[in-house]
Formats: sequence, structure tokens, C-alpha cells
Amino acid sequence: MDERIRRALSRGHTIDLTTTGRRSGVPRRVELVFHAIDGGVYISGMPGFPRDWLANIRANASVTFHLKGPVEADLPATAREITEPTERRRIMEQVARNWGRRDVARMMTGSPLIQVAIDGLTESTART
Repeated sequence: MDERIRRALSRGHTIDLTTTGRRSGVPRRVELVFHAIDGGVYISGMPGFPRDWLANIRANASVTFHLKGPVEADLPATAREITEPTERRRIMEQVARNWGRRDVARMMTGSPLIQVAIDGLTESTART
């Protein structure tokens, strides 16, 4: 993997994520923010409402992670929803800090949280 891509994945920013529509089968692209936490790539959101992109991932975990900005790349990946409470809290606390939020309990119950595994990238190479 290109060194520029590794560096871009090592710090969070705005990306696009393409999922497959759970009913239509049509690609759906949405702009999101990702977080680089402990060598992993995570996507969350503000609490309070359902997300079509998360429902699509629940039906089909294959996604395309689109870097944009100074480094552009379309990266095939697999998404995994994080529901296990201990793991979810550990990551959600970091996401809350990144956003300057203090309502971790609300985020735990009302925010989406996924980990994205970029094809060909391990956590250790993401820390570069």
C-alpha cells in the first residue's frame, strides 16, 4: 500500500463511504468522518436517528472507503458494527473526545459505531 495512503489513514478526516443498498442492491455513497484510534479505522455519528448506511452494512459488510482531499483513493474494505459493550465504550470514549463531547452514555445507546478493515492493511501498518 502506498505510504501516502497509510499516512492519510493514520489520522481521521472526512471521507466518502459506499455501501450496497440493502433492498435495492444499488451502490450508495455518503460523506462521513472517520477516526484513527489505536491503529484502527472507525466511523461513528451523532446520536439520535437511524442511518441507512449502517442498515446497509448490516446486510452487506463489503464497502468502499474513499479517501478524498490531498490523498485520493478508493479502498475496498469490510465494515464491522461494534456492539460489544466494553469494546464499544473504549472506542466511543475516544470518538467523544475527538468531537469534544461529554455525553458518552448517550452516544453508547444512540450513535452508530463501525470498524472498517481496509483490504491489505493491518492495524500495525495503519500506525505509520
